Amino acid sequence: MGIQIIKVKSVTNSTHDVLRIVTEKPPHYQFEPGQATELAINKPKWEHEKRPFTFTSLPHEDHLEFVIKTYPKHNGATNELLSLKAGDELIIDDPWGTIGYKGEGVFIAGGAGITPFIAIFRHLQSINKIGNNKLIFANKTKADIINASEFHKMLGDNFINILSDEKVDKYAHGYITEKFLRATIADMNTHFYLCGPPVMMDIVEKQLHNLKVDEKLIVTEGF
Repeated sequence: MGIQIIKVKSVTNSTHDVLRIVTEKPPHYQFEPGQATELAINKPKWEHEKRPFTFTSLPHEDHLEFVIKTYPKHNGATNELLSLKAGDELIIDDPWGTIGYKGEGVFIAGGAGITPFIAIFRHLQSINKIGNNKLIFANKTKADIINASEFHKMLGDNFINILSDEKVDKYAHGYITEKFLRATIADMNTHFYLCGPPVMMDIVEKQLHNLKVDEKLIVTEGF
């Protein structure tokens, strides 16, 4: 498929620092739930500043959607998206990514690492196969939780949040630990899907190994 130039249809806020960008979809453009692409803004000085972002729309839909965390203190490409508006253009490349659905299990995300799981869960819901999948979502505060109401609706009690910087009733507090995983997950003989900051990914993967989770059951995608 190669390089494609697409027009922005809308830009809204998902949280205080996360954008939901909806764009046109090129004809015959195909991807799998959980995959990403290299994206750049089609403006002078930015057209070569490509960054990886995950599709949060579904393959059969007539548009593309990206849920992107911004960093106001950083003067980079991601922050430039804050000035994006309908009618502006983005540049995307072929889809790529290794984190795809392999069977029922536990999804563990940190912050913006939730994005591949948005598409995967939306796909599972569309075919009535949410099943007993669980989602453990680690954030700093409640206000940082991306698509909270959608996940609550899809997963109910299987949507488990843990907050490091804020204590909130009915939300776990602190960081993901072996003790937390043992108390939260009844069966370790299941698929584990991990996506988040590299430090978090390393720590959680070591914890799963300590809990005797089979290496073949751990599916990872860093960012």
